[in-house]
Amino acid sequence: MIKRGSGILMHITSLPSRFGIGDFGPEAYRFADFLADTRQSCWQILPLTPTDPMHGNSPYSSASSSAISPWMLSPELMIEGGYLSDSDLNSVPDFDIEKVDFQAVAEYKKTLLDRAFAHFQKNSHRAEYDRFCRDNVYWLDDFALFMILKRHFEGRAWNQWPVEFRDRHRDALKKAEAEFKEKIEREKFIQYLCYKQWFALRKYCNEIGIQLFGDIPIYVNYDSVDVWSNPHIFKLNEDKTPTFVAGVPPDYFSETGQLWGNPVYNWDVLKESDYKWWIQRLRHNFRQFDIIRIDHFRGLVAYWEVASGEETAINGKWVKVPVDDFFNTMLKHFFIPPIVAEDLGMINADVRETLKKYSFPGMKVLMFGFGADDPKHPYLPHNYEENYVAYTATHDNNTVRGWFDYETDPEIRGRLFKYIGREVSADEIPWEMIRLAMASRAKLAIFPMQDILGLGEETRMNRPAHGNGNWRWRMKPNSLASDIKEKLADLTYIYNRA
Repeated sequence: MIKRGSGILMHITSLPSRFGIGDFGPEAYRFADFLADTRQSCWQILPLTPTDPMHGNSPYSSASSSAISPWMLSPELMIEGGYLSDSDLNSVPDFDIEKVDFQAVAEYKKTLLDRAFAHFQKNSHRAEYDRFCRDNVYWLDDFALFMILKRHFEGRAWNQWPVEFRDRHRDALKKAEAEFKEKIEREKFIQYLCYKQWFALRKYCNEIGIQLFGDIPIYVNYDSVDVWSNPHIFKLNEDKTPTFVAGVPPDYFSETGQLWGNPVYNWDVLKESDYKWWIQRLRHNFRQFDIIRIDHFRGLVAYWEVASGEETAINGKWVKVPVDDFFNTMLKHFFIPPIVAEDLGMINADVRETLKKYSFPGMKVLMFGFGADDPKHPYLPHNYEENYVAYTATHDNNTVRGWFDYETDPEIRGRLFKYIGREVSADEIPWEMIRLAMASRAKLAIFPMQDILGLGEETRMNRPAHGNGNWRWRMKPNSLASDIKEKLADLTYIYNRA
């Protein structure tokens, strides 16, 4: 873990820009400067992976666990790199400044990427690109081919492709590589640009004292290059369909549990390979970020699997993971892995013991602490231990203002006011919660940008179990007013997080 500090949760897509979606360009650098000016230690983002309208444009549901979404490419930086000209940006559509329209962004940026690739093809200086392809061959070749085949087969899931492609017959793949050579190179070129822009931004952030805090889902999509190219490490039938899928059991929040549908790992096979796929995935993410959060960490201790075809998660069962063997193997590759465990929800003793044994920081969310009259409640900030990350909210929660307005009752508000020491208005609540997180013992405190700006429910990033309308919030231009900077910098200093 880093030293005592604080930071902001702000996904790249939520940054202002005139191109319909936040990107790796000038506004990202401006936001990094804001973090440095307000004495923050880190910038937390959501997964950078490609999104798909079929999955609600969720960054947690991707065709690849290694690629970067091309919609976050900065057109301005492509001009600086010589891939576009100023005239290419003369007719930018009139995008909504408060919400991402993913379809409109995709249509616009595909045109720009076509122009950039055409320029690249005429450019004989390819040494850096060729080096990128060599260094990333372990994921890039399969990814590029997968994306082209998926388009060729009209978007069908890979298990519905002709059997020679579904089962990756060598002759069929070689033939496709030759037939689609130019299209495959376009996919690789786009990823080259994505990584070039991302690593330039990361370098700048690190130089001004900001660490990048990334996020990886524990599971991958079934219809992804990860499963297509590694079917043996998942529990699949002979026809490559899932035998079991992931979810969580019934609990206080859901009588039928949650059925996520992701294929579950075959940990016996993973163990035989010394967890090669997972080690490679972690190494890839440690290259991209200074810290990573593992979503649904408890699935690395024991996971809930449900037979494929079940309509709910009720009839699932817990399956143990070779947790010590896995983490001990990981420690042979990464001396002190900078991992934060998402340990929210119903967590048993096995998970807590694993966190403690391997010193992985867990998470605490302030708004969870006031639902009961219990001074020992684990989510009240005076009970936080040092090795935790304190949040006012996460991307899956309402904003603090939205929570206060619509998810609290008089009893919860009464307990909150007693804890703060006075009654406060709805306008004041976000900064009071930020102050509580800052004052806690938790080594790191993180605040969604919406809470820094005091925004309401309409700006929340995600509503779990709602498939549409998520991941769209964008910060308005010129929102980082001087009074916000001063207030955040002062609190960061007062609570020794500067």
